[in-house]
Amino acid sequence: MQGNEKNVYLCRMDVEKKNIQMRKGVIELCILSLVSQGDMYSTDLLYALKKEKLLVAEGTVYPLLTRLKNEGLLKYRWEESRSGPPRKYYALTGKGSITLEQLEKKWNELTKSVNIILKNKRS
Repeated sequence: MQGNEKNVYLCRMDVEKKNIQMRKGVIELCILSLVSQGDMYSTDLLYALKKEKLLVAEGTVYPLLTRLKNEGLLKYRWEESRSGPPRKYYALTGKGSITLEQLEKKWNELTKSVNIILKNKRS
């Protein structure tokens, strides 16, 4: 690779790493929001995230679901499946609903501030 091509490549790699970090920071909010719409199976959560271009590995989501359950934000129930083993469906708890409401407020404040800064950047 030539000098400029190498710089472009390195910048793309750096941007992708930063993109991954930004997405990780909002996955919890997205999961709580998705589950607030109704009980969800973990595979359905993964599909919903991927559908919206929030590509997340199973190895990221499952520990997060466990942590959210341990924090009292989610609960789960087992349901028999016609096509295999029982499935674990997640639902929001009362504490989870309050947390989601507060996180949404903080998210809206943050995105408003960031959008103002981005609009006012110098050309």
